[in-house]
Amino acid sequence: MALASLSWCLGAALALVCSSSWPQVHAALAPENEVPLRPTTWLPEGKVTPVTLPKGRTRRLYFMLKKKVPAFSVTVSPCDPPIEWTLAARTLKDKPLKSLQWSTKKSTPEMWWRGPGTEEKIHSFTGNAVDSYMGRSYPGASIYILRLRSKQQNTRATVYFREGLGPSGAFPLLPADPRVHTLGVGMTSVTLSWAPSASVTSLPLAQDSYDYCVLVNSLQNYPSLCAARESMRKEKDQKQEKKDRKRRVTVWPILKEWWWEQWDAYPEPQSLPSSSLADEYADLQCACQGTESVCTVSELLPDTQYYFDVFVIDRLNGTSAAYKGTFARTHEEARPAITALRDGELRWVTFQDGGFKAEQFFSFRPRGWQQSGLLTLQSCGGGEKVKVTVSSKGQVLTSQPVGGDLVHIWLQGSPSYLIHLEREGTTTGQSSAATDPTPPGGLAASVKMQTSSAYHRRGVPSLPSTLQIKSFNRLRGCNSVTLAWMGTEERSLYCVYRRKLGSRDAEVAGASALTAPCLGPESRSDTERVLCKYFQELNPRRAVTTAVIGGLEPGMAYVFDVYLMRRWGIPIKYASKMVKTRKEC
Repeated sequence: MALASLSWCLGAALALVCSSSWPQVHAALAPENEVPLRPTTWLPEGKVTPVTLPKGRTRRLYFMLKKKVPAFSVTVSPCDPPIEWTLAARTLKDKPLKSLQWSTKKSTPEMWWRGPGTEEKIHSFTGNAVDSYMGRSYPGASIYILRLRSKQQNTRATVYFREGLGPSGAFPLLPADPRVHTLGVGMTSVTLSWAPSASVTSLPLAQDSYDYCVLVNSLQNYPSLCAARESMRKEKDQKQEKKDRKRRVTVWPILKEWWWEQWDAYPEPQSLPSSSLADEYADLQCACQGTESVCTVSELLPDTQYYFDVFVIDRLNGTSAAYKGTFARTHEEARPAITALRDGELRWVTFQDGGFKAEQFFSFRPRGWQQSGLLTLQSCGGGEKVKVTVSSKGQVLTSQPVGGDLVHIWLQGSPSYLIHLEREGTTTGQSSAATDPTPPGGLAASVKMQTSSAYHRRGVPSLPSTLQIKSFNRLRGCNSVTLAWMGTEERSLYCVYRRKLGSRDAEVAGASALTAPCLGPESRSDTERVLCKYFQELNPRRAVTTAVIGGLEPGMAYVFDVYLMRRWGIPIKYASKMVKTRKEC
């Protein structure tokens, strides 16, 4: 160990003493032992070359022109984020030594770069649009250097170098007006149009090699097909990353990132094969429809903003060009008229005559901080099928049929409710106006409905055990009768109405008319009301109340009706009772 250290020190001292001869040694040995830091990339002529651009790093591509080539063109197509690229011509003052020129360990661009010479910038551009330089060859230029740099993020770009002027034919041509126009907007569809590409119209026989692809999304317009695909890939990766975040383990995070930036970012450029075109836009879910320049996009959601992009794709060269996209908002669905219900309002809901399906919508906002209410319904059409659906905040709370019996729906916990009444049809071919009873105002009613705010209730109010009215024959006199009916354990108001009948025909007709359950106290005359009384019994089995109705004529037939008047809900009508007074007492 001591001998080795001594030898190293002597060698270092000898090198310092002989420092005057160091340049000669460097000039003679360096070319044969140096290897360029980064691999040198030649830009092929006449091929679409993909280039990977790591964030913050400059990529250099080199190319040379053949002798007597008067002009050339360079086209750079960024993927999505803006990039900076410059084109420079470098002229070498002195030809390199043969030992440098034919070195196997030093590339030709490295020799031009290290040798003495001048460099002049001939073009520069910054942005995410496709840009081209077309011009004559630089006089005296030995080599051309293309530098590309992305400052925002890792991205990609494609480069196309061609000797000579005129259209390259590698990229599809856009028309003078590259905008996408909106012809029509519907509720679930949008019709688009655009000017045809000159590549398609100028070469009719080559139309089979071109396609128009329409991309629809709800995020943004994309400047290129590559940008659209990258956005879709990132969205898919983010979803997958959320699923795999707990299982993902990176062993060497720093080394892995460094390795990717140093080596994976510099693959050997290859021309883009036409077979990869399907992979380029197959995962975009866009509609490719040949060379037609009018397209109708269907199966969209109503009242939603969509962005539309059109790309013309050259399948032979594997390239594309993007039109200037547009956006449109689909029309909203035709919303039915919604009628607001007042607290405690009694409403007769009518439908159109005939067997067609009809529906009506109502809204109700209970008063009070409890946000509770009671909805009461009763069908007034004997042959009709009516269904009620109550929803809140887009969620269905209940859906049930409405018949001749009262339907109570307890509303609780929401500030507003949507009530949907739907008439599904009739059992007979007659119109509802012929069979429905006539409520006040002369309208043919189908459903009787009432909504009320329930401040102190805990649920649906109790109902009598039976709605039959009983009369006592022993208590029937010439001028009075005694009636009895079942009540409830809640304190409620009961009102009795009477109507005198004449002949037998009128008696039958009148009894059947008064039996209709939809006729409430609001349809009766005040002269027909004979009494109203409050009643309450905590024991439902003993909740029986009676009333003596006087002032009657001997030997006359009367129809009596009892209504349970409640603070909440529709008044409950008991079954009509016909009683005839005695002729002689």
